[in-house]
Amino acid sequence: WKKLYLAHHWPVTVCKMNANDCHDPPMYWTIHGLWPDRAEDCNRTWHFNVTEIKDLIMDMRHYWPDVLHSSLNRTQFWKHEWDKHGTCAATLEVLNSQKKYFGKALELYQHVDLNGCLLKAGIKPSSSYYKMTDIKEALTRFYGVTPKIQCLPPEEGEQAQTIGQIEFCFTKELQLVNCMALEGESSPMHLKLGTSELSVCNDTLPTYYPSEVQ
Repeated sequence: WKKLYLAHHWPVTVCKMNANDCHDPPMYWTIHGLWPDRAEDCNRTWHFNVTEIKDLIMDMRHYWPDVLHSSLNRTQFWKHEWDKHGTCAATLEVLNSQKKYFGKALELYQHVDLNGCLLKAGIKPSSSYYKMTDIKEALTRFYGVTPKIQCLPPEEGEQAQTIGQIEFCFTKELQLVNCMALEGESSPMHLKLGTSELSVCNDTLPTYYPSEVQ
């Protein structure tokens, strides 16, 4: 693999996609995962062990919660992220243990401070719409790179898309880079939850950044 995606998702949108077990989603962007851009050299026999990240648990519950299942002692989401992505990322020395992988993701999340950046740009959850180009420009101005922004397309009878996920790309040296896919690169997973699916946002559609689950 060539680069890592640090994916943040907006809990309110995640709940909108799959409302069956969502209770009071956090009102800040949380971590979805740290994903190598290709699943290769993954060690599927390396099982998740929550005791290895016991020092991180408080931070994990806050910044990397399982939005869809709000009970605090659930570790299913982290197990899934480790099995699917962490065991592939571990080919990198700075990510080659569960503690390093989850710890580094938390560190990158703090470093990027997406929540702070959006607030500084005056982009807050609201019942009125944003222009996608304004959100993109604010992020690009702040970070000097273009993240990948994913939305829920408008539902039947709606005009607006709903912002759901923002991914920042890092080199293997953990430097921020543009996320724009190069020719021939496979794009990492679309997020499917329930029936709805996130895809790259449309620059021309009004964009909803929801403050509560509808």
